[in-house]
Amino acid sequence: MAVAELYTQYNRVWIPDPEEVWKSAEIAKDYRIGDKVLRLQLEDGTELEYPVVPESLPPLRNPDILVGENDLTALSYLHEPAVLHNLRIRFAESKLIYTYSGIILVAMNPYKQLPIYGDAIIHAYSGQNMGDMDPHIFAVAEEAYKQMARNNKNQSIIVSGESGAGKTVSARCAMRYFATVSKSSSNAHVEDKVLASNPITEAVGNAKTTRNDNSSRFGKYTEISFDERNQIIGANMRTYLLEKSRVVFQSENERNYHIFYQLCASAEQPEFKHLKLGSAEEFHYTRMGGSTVIEGVNDRADMVETQKTFTLLGFKEDFQMDIFKVLAAILHLGNVQIAAVGHEKSSVDEDDRHLKVFCELLDLRAGQVSQWLCNRKIITTSETVVKPMTRSQALNARDALAKKIYAHLFDFIVEKINQALQFSGKQHTFIGVLDIYGFETFDVNSFEQFCINYANEKLQQQFNLHVFKLEQEEYMKEDIPWTLIDFYDNQPVIDLIEAKMGILDLLDEECLLPHGTDENWLQKLYNNFVNKNTLFEKPRMSNTSFIIQHFADKVEYKCEGFLEKNRDTVYDMLVEVLRASKFHLCANFFQENPVPSSPFGAMITVKSSKQVIKPSNKHFRTTVGNKFRSSLYLLMETLNATTPHYVRCIKPNDEKLPFEFDSKRIVQQLRACGVLETIRISAQSYPSRWTYIEFYSRYGILMTQQELSFSDKKEVCKVVLHRLIQDSNQYQFGKTKIFFRAGQVAYLEKLRLDKLRQSCVMIQKHIRGWLQKKKFLRERQAALTIQQYFRGQQTVRKAVTATALKETWAAIIIQKYSRGYLVRNLYQLIRVATITIQAYTRGFLARRRYRKMLQEHKAVILQKYARAWLARRRFQNIRRFVLNIQLTYRVQRLQKKLEDQNRESHGLVEKLTSLATLRASDVEKIQRLESELERAATHRQHYEEKGKKYKDTMEEKLAKLQKHNSELEIQKEQMQMKLHEKTEELKEKMDNLTKQLFDDVQKEEQQRMLLEKKFELKTQDYEKQIESLKGEIQALKDENMQLQLQLEEERATSSSLQGEVTRLNKQAKTISEFEREIELLQTQKIDVEKHVQSQKREMREKMSEITKQLLESYDVEDVRSRLSVEDLEHLNEDGELWFAYEGLKKATRVLESHFQSQKDCYEKEIEALNFKVVHLSQEINHLQKLFREENDINESIRHEVTRLTSENMMIPDFKQQISELEKQKQDLEIRLNEQNEKMRGKLEELSTQLNGSHEEERTQMKTTEVQNEMHSKEKEKLIDKIQEMQESESDIQNRFLQDAARLTMENRDLEEELDMKDRVIKKLQDQIKTLTKTIEKAHDVHLSSGPKEYLGMLEYKKEDEDKLIQNLILDLKPRGVVVNMMPGLPAHILFMCVRYADSLNDASMLKSLMSSAINGIKQVVKDHLEDFEMLSFWLSNTCHFLNCLKQYSGEEEFMKHNSPHQNKNCLSNFDLSEYRQILSDVAIRIYQQFIIVMENNIQPIIVPGMLEYESLQGISGLKPTGFRKRSSSIDDTDAYTMTSILQQLSYFYTTMCQNGLDPELVRQAVKQLFFLIGAVTLNSLFLRKDMCSCRKGMQIRCNISFLEEWLKDKNLQNSLAKETLEPLSQAAWLLQVKKTTESDAKEIYERCTSLSAVQIIKILNSYTPIDDFEKRVTPSFVRRVQALLNSREDSSQLMLDTKYLFQVTFPFTPSPHALEMIQIPSSFKLGFLNRL
Repeated sequence: MAVAELYTQYNRVWIPDPEEVWKSAEIAKDYRIGDKVLRLQLEDGTELEYPVVPESLPPLRNPDILVGENDLTALSYLHEPAVLHNLRIRFAESKLIYTYSGIILVAMNPYKQLPIYGDAIIHAYSGQNMGDMDPHIFAVAEEAYKQMARNNKNQSIIVSGESGAGKTVSARCAMRYFATVSKSSSNAHVEDKVLASNPITEAVGNAKTTRNDNSSRFGKYTEISFDERNQIIGANMRTYLLEKSRVVFQSENERNYHIFYQLCASAEQPEFKHLKLGSAEEFHYTRMGGSTVIEGVNDRADMVETQKTFTLLGFKEDFQMDIFKVLAAILHLGNVQIAAVGHEKSSVDEDDRHLKVFCELLDLRAGQVSQWLCNRKIITTSETVVKPMTRSQALNARDALAKKIYAHLFDFIVEKINQALQFSGKQHTFIGVLDIYGFETFDVNSFEQFCINYANEKLQQQFNLHVFKLEQEEYMKEDIPWTLIDFYDNQPVIDLIEAKMGILDLLDEECLLPHGTDENWLQKLYNNFVNKNTLFEKPRMSNTSFIIQHFADKVEYKCEGFLEKNRDTVYDMLVEVLRASKFHLCANFFQENPVPSSPFGAMITVKSSKQVIKPSNKHFRTTVGNKFRSSLYLLMETLNATTPHYVRCIKPNDEKLPFEFDSKRIVQQLRACGVLETIRISAQSYPSRWTYIEFYSRYGILMTQQELSFSDKKEVCKVVLHRLIQDSNQYQFGKTKIFFRAGQVAYLEKLRLDKLRQSCVMIQKHIRGWLQKKKFLRERQAALTIQQYFRGQQTVRKAVTATALKETWAAIIIQKYSRGYLVRNLYQLIRVATITIQAYTRGFLARRRYRKMLQEHKAVILQKYARAWLARRRFQNIRRFVLNIQLTYRVQRLQKKLEDQNRESHGLVEKLTSLATLRASDVEKIQRLESELERAATHRQHYEEKGKKYKDTMEEKLAKLQKHNSELEIQKEQMQMKLHEKTEELKEKMDNLTKQLFDDVQKEEQQRMLLEKKFELKTQDYEKQIESLKGEIQALKDENMQLQLQLEEERATSSSLQGEVTRLNKQAKTISEFEREIELLQTQKIDVEKHVQSQKREMREKMSEITKQLLESYDVEDVRSRLSVEDLEHLNEDGELWFAYEGLKKATRVLESHFQSQKDCYEKEIEALNFKVVHLSQEINHLQKLFREENDINESIRHEVTRLTSENMMIPDFKQQISELEKQKQDLEIRLNEQNEKMRGKLEELSTQLNGSHEEERTQMKTTEVQNEMHSKEKEKLIDKIQEMQESESDIQNRFLQDAARLTMENRDLEEELDMKDRVIKKLQDQIKTLTKTIEKAHDVHLSSGPKEYLGMLEYKKEDEDKLIQNLILDLKPRGVVVNMMPGLPAHILFMCVRYADSLNDASMLKSLMSSAINGIKQVVKDHLEDFEMLSFWLSNTCHFLNCLKQYSGEEEFMKHNSPHQNKNCLSNFDLSEYRQILSDVAIRIYQQFIIVMENNIQPIIVPGMLEYESLQGISGLKPTGFRKRSSSIDDTDAYTMTSILQQLSYFYTTMCQNGLDPELVRQAVKQLFFLIGAVTLNSLFLRKDMCSCRKGMQIRCNISFLEEWLKDKNLQNSLAKETLEPLSQAAWLLQVKKTTESDAKEIYERCTSLSAVQIIKILNSYTPIDDFEKRVTPSFVRRVQALLNSREDSSQLMLDTKYLFQVTFPFTPSPHALEMIQIPSSFKLGFLNRL
């Protein structure tokens, strides 16, 4: 399509205007080729005939839909007026200061503080694609950082512009962005140091000018170094061309460098007193401009900030003071008065106060300084001459010295800053930020402007080559044929300045001449370049100036001062004086070989990718021009070796008015900074570029149905373009994009708008036709109705006559009677039929009702009996089930008892074995005695003869013995009587004690433990007594052996001892009495056991009554009605146990809700009874133990009697046996007495009496022994004694055999009984296991009483503490086992261990456990900082642990929700409130990290899902995108949707619930997440103008509804999460609402209460229509809303703080789990813990 065809009616064009540069006009008549004029209509309505030629038609205006674009290259028509208008709309109306122009960021100075540079903005741009967000300096910085990180290539950001355009602020923002997003992990704070260098360099290098209050008077290239992790490790700085002349001269309304005024403002501070400064008005160098104060700037506060930054960089106070001394010396030097002495001389008074201060500060000699300020030394080949100087020359020398000192000081400070920012590691990559002066042209331009413009020429050349290169790469990437583009090449201007014999060479040459002047140098320029170089001109009206045609504009330079500024010399003698200074800093400045002013150059190791011209190696390279040219070469090498990013700062007006748009000034700067050149290069080829998807989405409306049916969208785009644009040269198809010539997108937009307009007309046509047709049909129907009534009335009038009326009346009468007759007949017939039907029907119904009542009556009777039978059966089954459970418990107790009896039987077997061995030994003794008896018989005859001899004598002795025996018999009878009385008395006491024992058992519970301890002590005493008795028995055995040895000697007396033996045999029969006494004790034991059994039966009866009461409280009928038939099918072997269990389970479920109030009461009563049963069981066991011990004592007595009888049948043995029996009885008595404290005294008295009797018996035994010794020689007595021993031994053996047989039978019976009970127990255990599994599935209450035996503590050893922490905290993996665990199980286990340490009252153990647990939790959180599941798990357990510490602390406020049994588990010895506070702090830190992890996971999804994804398909429309969008550095590979957000939220919620996190904490976490979603979405909306549209508001509102629905599904409506989305909801509403009238403004003011005024205005200014049918928000409406919002007092911040955390509160939720019921899974590997 030809360009001329676009000049049709209603299209708009731009025409030149002297005031606005360009103004808009509408074409009033179509233009045809050949027309000389173009009919236009201006915006004010005036018509104009604009003369045109076909080659220079006025530029066309872009459609309104493209106006205000983020990227100028997205405009269809790319030319100067389009760029200017787009910038005006964005800057003046939308208040947007940043705009892209291809690779350039255009930044306009708003002259107003804007809330778009906070940390929230930095985080919003971090990681984003450059074209996705609104233009911003942070976007350029992010692009540079991202390319550096991805490509490992060095980057540069070139910031340029006029003075006052905002270069310094832009460079500072870029550096702050790098410092924020790339913070190093070290503690060196390198980022802060890099940023701290800015205030220092601004203080010593910036000054107020007429154009800018903080103008940089030097160029600066800051290289920020990064390591391999892309973190800042250091920086370096290089400076260019400091404006030294400002130190000694300032124009009107300008100031010197800021540092001087800061010093003067701080002169009164104590540390600056010695500098002897005053106000700035007192010094010549600071008052020349007449303006010493900047409005809104506090020089004193700035001085404090400067000192802080010096300190931050590591500069000590002495170093700082040295710098301030030099600066103060410069000010005093400027005040030194030089007086003229005649016309040729001048002088300085040595007493000049300022001269003295100057010399004092720099440690100089005042005489030398005053001398050489007014004189100079000239050295020739033959002599040295001192020449005086005039006053003006002396003033120039003073000023040159001041400039030289300041220049050295400036370079020194920069050098020290670079040293402070040095780094030890290796630089991996760097990003350079170039803050350099832009193109300058003033009324008077001198050497500084010449150097500045020379630098800008070099930068522009580099920029042009880079833009050309990028365009070429883009074409090659898309396989588009590359055609050479003509662009401006400024190499001729650069050659004019820097080439051999160029301007700089001629200047250096003239500076070498002793008498060289500016005029001579200018004349050389005229001779070499005028009329020879088109870029050099001589002004017509001046002979002291020259003009150079720069790329931006022509600039006229005054030659005055060029040579002096280029030389930059100070007289040698002044240098010598300063070099001799004792002030080391001043002396170092003027050394022969000074340190390079910028060590930056020595450190750079970059290699240029472009060949550059090296400076010529001449001997005058020390001039300022030569130095500047060398540093510029180095800078260009650096830039060519990096990837550049361009920021062009524009000054919108010279009056510094906020958001005031001066078109003339802006166009001038756009031309100077290369923006328009970029536009021109782009416009020459294919400036508009669309991806196929964008084109398909935007222009699908222009496609036909056949074209839309193609599956390949790329082919569809090609077919459509061939049809719409016939000239194929107007576009090109690339691999991923379509390239359009200038104007073609506007043409497509016109076709699209026409299509939409036609479609609207078609819709309107059909709707209007339908409305008209509907209206016509309604009117037609109304007309027909009127006609119908009118014609009917007319017919009636014609038919009414007298005859017709009579006939009609007669017909009516006949009809009346006829119809009446027919109706009456019909009525009679119907009535008879109805009555008949009613009779039969009522009878039928009555009979049916009777049968039904009869059936119901019978059914009720059957139901009554059936239900009664079922109820009884159900009750019996339930009772049987309860009894079975009770039986299970009793069987367990019986099994324990049987095990004890088994052990006792094993003990009896062992004792029988020992008895058998003893019997064998006794048999051997008897055999030996028989052999001795035979030997004795052989000697009998021998002794009989001797016996006869002694017979007479022995008879006498026998008479005496008989007399003595009678006395002994009397004593024996007395002993037996006493023994009998004592035995009877003992029996009575035993009976009384036994009865009183069981009567007082319940009263003596508390004293039982004490008595048991005493019992143990007495047991030890008794054991000692038994040992002593055994010793006495051994002595008796020894005596028996002596008696056997004396047998030979005592045979003569044997016959006399036979009577004595007979008497002793009678006494031996008393053993049977002792045995009967033992049997009596056994019967007493049996009675005690019966009494205990009766008590057990009573307890069982009580338990049965309680169970019966519990079951009777249940509504059995209600339970039965809720049982299904299927419940009866699962029965056990006899069919009743399962039935009873299922019924009980169902009944429990149903009645659990009805009897909740009774449950606690029953539980308490059952718990008390259980404790009572346990206590009684323990008492019974204790009594059983006592009886077993009694049996053992009886057995031991029996064994001792047997052993003594078998060994010796002598009276002492029997008495000893009696003594031991008495002692054992006493022992039993003492044991029983320990259960009754009241009988203690009686038992002690009895024991005393028994001890007395024992002493008497021992005395008697001794007397008997003496008698035995006297008669031991009698042989016959010994033989009879041996026979009696044999007889008694046989009796004892028979008795033991009978006991063994009886015990064997009893053991067999017990074993059979145990086998039967084992089978029953096994069967019951299987049934109980099945019941337990079913109960666990139903989440019912556990019926087993086993856990109630535990105390809720876990015993552990102190050496196992590390293993406990390792296994329970550090090594525990919640994934996989958390679902099967009780929530907070590790916390409960830890607390149970804490309870154990508390119960031991071990402070060190408790402290160690708590510290280890807290440190373990900290460690596991530290090791898993990014693991959401682990953080959730330990946040839950930390809260549970904290709640346990509170719940069982014993404090009243935490105990009120506990059960009585839980209150018994409270900590008893220690107060852990300090640990609770520490644990609370740990929980807060875990929660914060927990929130951070969730935010990091969900944040990348928020903007794609909430803002970019189209939940409502088809309502959004894509607009043309510019260079930035299509050159995005990151492809969108991950397409997140709203579903992704909901899935992530669901994952978070599910994980938190699985880990048992408190519901209140879950609500707080969800609230925090929703706040983040709303804040991030809203922040992105603020920074994306392309998203601020009505359709996007609908999408956001739809996505918010999805989030609200998710909250509803998760039952989180009360979490206040919905309220956090209110700002986003209001922003979506604001995008959709009408924005035109006053009422609309009021509605916005009233509705948008959650948005600040800044945010509302930002959305209104950013509102962007998608189509031409939408209207922009007018500036007047924005001002109207702003006026209403001025009354608000809200935040001035634009962005919401996405890092804000709501205050977290940890609710106290008492644990419902009983500590006694908690079991430890084997997966925890905590087998070393014991449940107590």
